[in-house]
Amino acid sequence: MELRPNTAVFSAKKSRTLIPSFGRQRFEYASPECLHLRDLVTYELAGDDLLQSSLIALGAENHVSFIKNNVDHHTGATFGCHENYLMKREAQFTPPILGTLLTFLATRQIFTGAGRVGQSNPLAFDFEPPQPEAHVNFQLSQRADHIVNDIYQWVQFNRAIINARDEPLADYRKYRRLHLLIGDSNMSPFATALKIGTTACVLSLLEDGRLPRDLVLADAVQSTRDISRDTTQQWIVRLENGKSIGALDVQWEFLQLAQKHLGGSSAETNWLLESWGFVLEALNQNHQSLIGGVDWITKKWLLETFMKAEKLTWSDPWLQSIDLEYHNIDPVRGLLFGVTPGKRIAEWNNSVRRPSATRTPPVNTRASGRAHAVAFFQSQGGGLPYVINWDSIACDSRDFLVMGDPFQTYNEEVEEFLAKPRLIGNVNEEQL
Repeated sequence: MELRPNTAVFSAKKSRTLIPSFGRQRFEYASPECLHLRDLVTYELAGDDLLQSSLIALGAENHVSFIKNNVDHHTGATFGCHENYLMKREAQFTPPILGTLLTFLATRQIFTGAGRVGQSNPLAFDFEPPQPEAHVNFQLSQRADHIVNDIYQWVQFNRAIINARDEPLADYRKYRRLHLLIGDSNMSPFATALKIGTTACVLSLLEDGRLPRDLVLADAVQSTRDISRDTTQQWIVRLENGKSIGALDVQWEFLQLAQKHLGGSSAETNWLLESWGFVLEALNQNHQSLIGGVDWITKKWLLETFMKAEKLTWSDPWLQSIDLEYHNIDPVRGLLFGVTPGKRIAEWNNSVRRPSATRTPPVNTRASGRAHAVAFFQSQGGGLPYVINWDSIACDSRDFLVMGDPFQTYNEEVEEFLAKPRLIGNVNEEQL
């Protein structure tokens, strides 16, 4: 199969891979729609496994590496790790509510940040020259320096915390899709679970109208950068009402609200809330217990251990190479794979790695039906022209199946759709 630049393809497990255009030296992988947190983390890891297995199949694993990170230390470029959350269409996104959501997103980096050596000073969309800034040796987030707006419609320019494009990839009468650009690419599955799970909890509170109105930052973009670069790890931010508060205290407020209204709703939610509290306590008292679970802490510990052994300073370019190697998805070469975390973190990290996820889709979303369609059309040897999107399947441009609800499998509908007689070239399928 020949793939043109900017072509998107679905695999049999219903993940999506974008083949980049020339000059865009990256691959984009999207997990299938997932209903549960454990599945989401599992299928995110399955994307790594698919890419690494392709190198092994080509015999190139000793010469080529896939680096899952967000910055190019040489050019200053950034690569996104976008998050997408399906929400009720009637959810209220008023300015105060959006302000509270931005506060959560700006402060969550204290446990979701992937960490990075150095800094970037990108120009904003209006090309204002950056102001002189103090040098930073290490910071929490890889994306913080590249976020220059709070809410905006574009993705590649004037990057915002929240992308405002309203494209639900589902029934627009029922759903909206919240598209976030602020997140880092996490190597620790535990960190990925915290990033997605805590955000999903806050969005549930938003849908239920339970978010506070007095927790709005004076400047969410500046706060994002200030927290990331704060070497004191006090992470103090200024609110719109003139008060100051620490990012850790902000996260405790969100956690307590989630415990009150969401606690006991499911075993998975209970695990998430317990882990959220465990991490916030450890951030205040015991960073060592988060090694292997919070990426920026793990990376900083590895770097400082190496610096001490080799008698290096933060200015040594060797550290940028180590920074990159932390994000190598090859289990043989990636630095995280050699780290032994504590019991809670290790149990989660081990439990979500399922080799079968590279071959089978989630069984409780429309990814299931779509995977069946992928397998069917692949078995036809290219004889049938088809297009598969997130929310539809089309064959020969004249017949299509709409799948507007991500929480339905559409297995029976897809089966009926594929059973229809069609022409293969000039021959009717029933005559073969």
